[in-house]
Amino acid sequence: MFGVAIASSSPAVAARCAHARAGSGAVATQNITDPSLGPSILEALGRGASAQSALDQALSATPFGAYRQLLVVAREGAPLVHSGAHALGIVASAIGADAACAGNLLARADVPAAMMAAFGAASGHLGACLLQALRAGADRGGEAGPIHSAGLLIVRELSWPVVDLRVDWSDHDPLGALSAIWDIYAPQIDDYVRRALNPAAAPSFAVPGDL
Repeated sequence: MFGVAIASSSPAVAARCAHARAGSGAVATQNITDPSLGPSILEALGRGASAQSALDQALSATPFGAYRQLLVVAREGAPLVHSGAHALGIVASAIGADAACAGNLLARADVPAAMMAAFGAASGHLGACLLQALRAGADRGGEAGPIHSAGLLIVRELSWPVVDLRVDWSDHDPLGALSAIWDIYAPQIDDYVRRALNPAAAPSFAVPGDL
């Protein structure tokens, strides 16, 4: 599985910034966001490019790389983070064996390190681990401004995301709201996959009107 968990003071952050493709990897397109860079990097990874090569290709194709913050996790090789010289505010990142954390406009420079430590200590489903990391970053100070949106995107061996959960705007703890949605959705992930692959063998919906 590959996934992205992200939060921001701006609306609908995951719609612009979270990208992942089964078999290829995950990309976050942050700071002054260009959403087109995510699919571009994933396409290169899908063609067999290394994470470094895919990142270099994307940056060479844009005149505004200095304004972008990009995170790339691929099937093979170490994760990468690019933070351009014009990234905003306090900018920091942390890289682990299988994950990368980064932010801009941060309240503290050690926010990504707190996220990485939480991810490394977490267990269970990737979604739960990513959300624990996101909460750890927020607890360490998160973004300097108030968080209003958050999202979680996960892919595995299928052509569609098995998890694509978003809180596009909230004045009241969007991370808590996202975690609550996850708690509802997580036990049903495999049921929704079975319904897509073979509805005749899938469990019932157990909702009013479902006979």
